[in-house]
Amino acid sequence: MANAEQYYDVVRRPIVTEKSAGVQESLNQYTFEVADGTNKVEVRKAVETLFSVKVEAVNIITMPAKRKRVFGRPGHAPAWKKAIVTLKDGDSINVN
Repeated sequence: MANAEQYYDVVRRPIVTEKSAGVQESLNQYTFEVADGTNKVEVRKAVETLFSVKVEAVNIITMPAKRKRVFGRPGHAPAWKKAIVTLKDGDSINVN
């Protein structure tokens, strides 16, 4: 078994929104922010190791950068990656 500490760099944090809570209940899918250089295989290994669950599918989405203004000056929020992980029936993760 691989060292679990290295997988905390891959899976940064769970994303808890109304929409992610809805698909969590209905489709057994969980949403995580992941590191920029990761792929589906790395996300699958990380989630299975960290949470002791069985992953059925992983979808990765690159969220685009957004323009922002701070004190009237233009800036931007950087692009980031999120992964939607579908778990096997009966498995669950407590993300609260």
